[in-house]
Amino acid sequence: MQLNALRYFVMVATTGSFATTAKHFQVPASSVSRFISKLEKEIGQQLFYRNTRSVRLTETGEQYYVQIREVLNTLDLANEEAAGKGSSVRGVVRINTAVALGRLHIAQIVNKLHDIYPELSIELILTDAFIDPVQEGVDIVIRIGLLQDSALIARKVGDQKNVLCASPEYLKQYGIPESPQDLIKHLCLVYKGFSGAQCWYFRRQHDEKPIAVQPQGVLKSNNAEVLLTAALEGRGIVLFPTWIFAHDCFKNKKLIQLLPEWTGTADPFTLEINLVSPENRIRSQKVRTVLDFMLKEIGDPPYWDNILDF
Repeated sequence: MQLNALRYFVMVATTGSFATTAKHFQVPASSVSRFISKLEKEIGQQLFYRNTRSVRLTETGEQYYVQIREVLNTLDLANEEAAGKGSSVRGVVRINTAVALGRLHIAQIVNKLHDIYPELSIELILTDAFIDPVQEGVDIVIRIGLLQDSALIARKVGDQKNVLCASPEYLKQYGIPESPQDLIKHLCLVYKGFSGAQCWYFRRQHDEKPIAVQPQGVLKSNNAEVLLTAALEGRGIVLFPTWIFAHDCFKNKKLIQLLPEWTGTADPFTLEINLVSPENRIRSQKVRTVLDFMLKEIGDPPYWDNILDF
């Protein structure tokens, strides 16, 4: 069994493409197909379902992928440590984040990574579900919330900041709320996720007890961008993280910030944004390189917190 065959297998499983794998390793696509066919013959199991439109893992292939990925990660780490800091950054790094955050921000950072590290391959997994990076084989998770797993190494991006806002058209028709309690009389656009519809919390000072408001309205959704679109169309008030808004949203007065003297959250406490990795992943040069690059691109404080600075 050749090491190249295993590397090709992992890359095809990651990208879902023989052609992309061939391009990454700079070999003919026929070579990738031949190596994997030989691998399947050696282990006596079909690893991929193939058709003209797609390539996907069989059930056996999924189990084999998890095991071989760990083997290659261990081997790559040993090679990195033996080669020293002067070696090039290469291999696969798997990143997980929330759908909207990934689409609006992290995808752009990943594209910049490809320009600087052409031998690096990124698998960007977008899901709003809470995942265990150890079980899922993920190198970096961008986690919003409390950190409870001491086995994970965290690099803090910053506190998540939120903006309460509505369109000028909505405010002209329904008026401007002057206190958190006034929101009860307004149409609110409410995020409803795995734990149910959000409750909103407001405080003037960081250490004071928050005022809880149960927002009501005609639209609830588990998709933040659906609610943001509704707010832009004048259908209600939203409370969302700064990273969900376009950079010119407030500058061009598409939305107006409300209750600026209050800090609003969708939890009783302020949430943190962290980049977290399993301890065994953080030792890898490629993972550390990606972590450092992401932190530099996001900035301190995060660049998306500047949407109100104009």
